[in-house]
Amino acid sequence: SLTHSNNKNNTLTMNWFGKKKDSGGSSSAPSGGGGGGGGNPAQTIVKLREAVATQEKREEHIQRKIDLMVKEAKEKMAKKDKKGALFAMKRKKLYEKEMDKIQNVKMTLETQVINLESATQNADTFKAMHSGTSAMKKIRNEVGIDKVDDMMDDIREEMEMANEISDAIAQPVDPLVADEDELLAELEELEAEDVESELLKAPSKPIDMPAVPSQKLPDLKNDEAEELRKLEAELAGL
Repeated sequence: SLTHSNNKNNTLTMNWFGKKKDSGGSSSAPSGGGGGGGGNPAQTIVKLREAVATQEKREEHIQRKIDLMVKEAKEKMAKKDKKGALFAMKRKKLYEKEMDKIQNVKMTLETQVINLESATQNADTFKAMHSGTSAMKKIRNEVGIDKVDDMMDDIREEMEMANEISDAIAQPVDPLVADEDELLAELEELEAEDVESELLKAPSKPIDMPAVPSQKLPDLKNDEAEELRKLEAELAGL
């Protein structure tokens, strides 16, 4: 019958532990998005931190269990229930092993977070450096050393031209500048003529000459000889 056939199929899909096998082929690896592979680094870091937080909560729960087992063991010993106290200590030991596992998992998760943050930072730094290099290449291609040299040549040429124009504008406008030497020679001739005419011109007033003395001038030589004799006489008296 149809019911018997269905039961037979169900029996065939049971494993020897009594669990049904998944006839839909769901044992294949999960596809896509949330599970594993290359997601957004920021989202992955958030998930890792959430996993760390979950482990910390579980750690707190296990620690409460350990404290409870210690309390229970003490109570059993107080009641002379050695077997019960020993059982409590065994459970405490199991919880402590679980605590060690949780701490190892936390360490692994924290290491992944640190490494992923470092890798993300390195990737961002690489992108920034690559962007800067590309920008520099673009500017260099747009400017170019040849263009710079040409521009500097143009600047120097324009500056020289501007200096020439300034010098030209500053030149004095004198129509007789070429005749200056001739004019100076003519001026010197005029000055010489003026001096000569002054020398030849008769004085308009008589020249005052000193008057001739009416008395005989003293004989200076005789006076000096007399003074010398007096001085010798005074020296001889000493």
